Amino acid sequence: MGILENVVLTVLMIGNTHYVDVNQSADAIIYYPSETVAHMTLPGQAPLKGTVTMQSGGYHVAWEEGPAGDWKIRYEAGTFTYVGPDGEDAGTITKIVPGNPEGY
Repeated sequence: MGILENVVLTVLMIGNTHYVDVNQSADAIIYYPSETVAHMTLPGQAPLKGTVTMQSGGYHVAWEEGPAGDWKIRYEAGTFTYVGPDGEDAGTITKIVPGNPEGY
C-alpha cells in the first residue's frame, strides 16, 4: 500500500499511543494528543515532548532538547512501519491503544 497520506495518518496518530518495536529490550512508546504535540519514551531513556507538524506524506517532529526530523509511516499487509528521516525503517508498530495509557 505504501506511505500513509495526511488524512489517514492523522486518524492513525491523533489521540492514540503507538508501541513500536525498535529492536531493543522494550518498545518505544509514542503518544500523539493533538496534531501539534507528541510524547515519546525510548527504552531506557527519559520521556521527550515534541512539536509536530503534519505534512502531506508524513510529519515533522522537533523534540525539546532532542533531534528534529521528517517521519513517515508505511503500511504493508497488516504491518505499520515507522520510516525515519534517513529513509530507513526505524521500527514496527506492535499495538495502537486509544488515549494516553502511559499518563504523559
